[in-house]
Amino acid sequence: MGIQEIATVTGLSKSTVSRALRGLPSVAGPTIDQVRRVADELGYVPSSAAAGLATGRQRAVGVVVPVIDRWFYVKALGGVDAELRRAGHDLVLYNLGGAGGDRDRAFRRSMLRHRVDALVLLSLVLDETERTELELTRHPMIVIGGPAPGLRNVGVDDAVVSHLAVQHLASLGHRSIAYMGGQDEDGMNVAVPYLRHDGFVDAMTAAGCDVRPEWMVDGRFSFAGGADAGAALLGAGVGSGSGSARPTAVFCASDEMALGLLFAAQRAGLRVPEDLSVIGVDGHEYGATVGLTTIAQDPEAQGRTAARAVLAEVEGHGSEPLGPATAELVVRGTTAPPR
Repeated sequence: MGIQEIATVTGLSKSTVSRALRGLPSVAGPTIDQVRRVADELGYVPSSAAAGLATGRQRAVGVVVPVIDRWFYVKALGGVDAELRRAGHDLVLYNLGGAGGDRDRAFRRSMLRHRVDALVLLSLVLDETERTELELTRHPMIVIGGPAPGLRNVGVDDAVVSHLAVQHLASLGHRSIAYMGGQDEDGMNVAVPYLRHDGFVDAMTAAGCDVRPEWMVDGRFSFAGGADAGAALLGAGVGSGSGSARPTAVFCASDEMALGLLFAAQRAGLRVPEDLSVIGVDGHEYGATVGLTTIAQDPEAQGRTAARAVLAEVEGHGSEPLGPATAELVVRGTTAPPR
């Protein structure tokens, strides 16, 4: 089954069918959907090898992730994959395996074998050698989840995210606000934690609230880290006899840390939101389940945007500037005015 049969059924030219199967922007969306529906019905399977011989391209995009078990990475990866499949491209995954992984395998040996036409990097910290190796590939590249010097980025404005969170808590009357951030030991882009931290400090200053260093804790951007940091933060005020020894609210720079903090608050005998307000960042589905107030983003949509951007470069359409991804306050049951 080939393109000619699809063209016959749809009444379109072979060239239009070919462009539609590749998801090129020169073809209208309804036409692409029609062609792919007919292709599925006829059992058409595109040949990546044949396409590579004809165009010099692999019809594949490499995606590099620090680890594969974090919510943000999984969602963003799903968005990239959905858009690549829609365009008839394969996804080649490079998992760096965290801090102790074999990064050399990806940056020196695998990527330089010309297996892919473009690269999508998820929240990576790149050293100078790795950046040089990537530049040698001359592939179109884009980063999801945090800015990187010299590369296009798809992600939220992290300073704005922090301001939204602090403004929400301040509008409820909170002045004693703690911050849970820190670094991700598995290789997350360092710009994200720093930008959210600095955004928090700026927002607190703008709201006329004091920033207390002892209330700036490291939750390692994980559930376990949030639980540990939360236990230390909340335990410091137990039995102190001072109402000011414990914050009335905590802004967590990720929902996973916020979920860990909720666990710590329960173990400390604190009620949320009566005794403690908690707000996170991300829009994690587990957060929705427990009623977590959050600054929600859509990593799947960010993945789709990144995939479309590098595919457009592969097709020779140039690289257009990308604005910040959407972030919005979602108020649920973990924030309320202080008692």
